[in-house]
Amino acid sequence: MGIRGKGRSDKGKRKAERGSKTHAPAKKSKVPFRANKPKEKPLNLPKFDDKMRLNKFLAHAGVCARREADTLIAAGTVEVNGEIVTELGFKIDPAVDKVKYGGHTVRTENKQYLVINKPKDFGTNANDPLRRRNVMQLVKNATKETVYPVGKLDRNNTGLLVMTNDADLAQKLTHPKLKFKKVFHVVLNKPFAEKHFHELKEGITLDDGFIKPEDVKYAKNEFGSRELGIEIHTGRLHIVRRIFEHLGYEVSKIDRVVYGGITKKDLKRGQYRMLTPLEIQNLKNI
Repeated sequence: MGIRGKGRSDKGKRKAERGSKTHAPAKKSKVPFRANKPKEKPLNLPKFDDKMRLNKFLAHAGVCARREADTLIAAGTVEVNGEIVTELGFKIDPAVDKVKYGGHTVRTENKQYLVINKPKDFGTNANDPLRRRNVMQLVKNATKETVYPVGKLDRNNTGLLVMTNDADLAQKLTHPKLKFKKVFHVVLNKPFAEKHFHELKEGITLDDGFIKPEDVKYAKNEFGSRELGIEIHTGRLHIVRRIFEHLGYEVSKIDRVVYGGITKKDLKRGQYRMLTPLEIQNLKNI
């Protein structure tokens, strides 16, 4: 009996121990509660493409704006690896393909800005089929980059001409609606009548609309002189010549002496200089 009693007692003890373990409070988990996060959608990243549209490449190189580049391409004036390309939307690899325009290799490089005092009988068209003298020849040693004229100055006209490979600035400065200071020294075929002087000061109407110069002065304040200074802020084509031809005069000479805030002081005919950081910023702020 002693043995049985002891067995029952041990069994009851073990049962009691199991019961106590079953009803003991659960220990708190040390892992913080985390809400179920929605599955993240995979990023729709664009595929990397080394190629660039030809018109964009020409614009970045400072040749011209994109729209004008399309015109150059369609006209067959741009070569890629020795072949003329006329397809709009054509893509190139700037690191591999060789692009030429006007006989010059085009490269996207650091922005360069300079001004030249253009002599007479030098053109501003980089792609002259007659291969006449061009301002590009005068600045070929100015920088390693190829710079292009901003706007045009007729072959017979002289004076300040900005040149750069900054297509954005060039497009801005040549926009017909942009107004900024330009001063010209004009020589006529005969004395400029005082009545025409006062008429011009009040403004005249040309075929493309009304024009009133910001200022007109006789050279050396001599009334009746053949030489005048005229300040205009418009970008209308051949505006200075058309003003005086409208009044019955032939223009013997047009010399641009101020362009924006830039002057040609101490800059001889055919000479150039790099623009200062302040001059560049002033042009960008026009």
